[in-house]
Amino acid sequence: MSSIKELIRTEADGTLSFGDYELAAKAKKSDYEYQGDLYKVKTYADITKLERNGMFVYESVPGTAVHSFHATENGVSFEVESPKDTQVIIGLEEDAEYKIYINETNIGTMNTKMGGKLVLSIEKGDEDLVPVKVVKL
Repeated sequence: MSSIKELIRTEADGTLSFGDYELAAKAKKSDYEYQGDLYKVKTYADITKLERNGMFVYESVPGTAVHSFHATENGVSFEVESPKDTQVIIGLEEDAEYKIYINETNIGTMNTKMGGKLVLSIEKGDEDLVPVKVVKL
């Protein structure tokens, strides 16, 4: 059950949570201030998308709820909540190599190209929240 009814929020630990895959119609929230940047989230059952200062950060198909999203210059970590398997695209540094962990399992390394995007397939399994960690090498 998606627990981010306000579409985007800052958690007590300083991370960001966003998305609501239970919505039947598109919903969005713009100009959410977080750590000096403005975020925009669009979400519903088919897609969840996050932008920072007008730039791509995250997209999932179908829609997801993302918990504890934390991005640094060395990578990103978050937990994905979804009723089914999902494809996630993350905006990272261009032409860089990253080690990927899904559900605490090292699935190997991936390189970003000119666009800086990384595409991941996340299997729902029996977990309510699937942890994802992407570390720059």
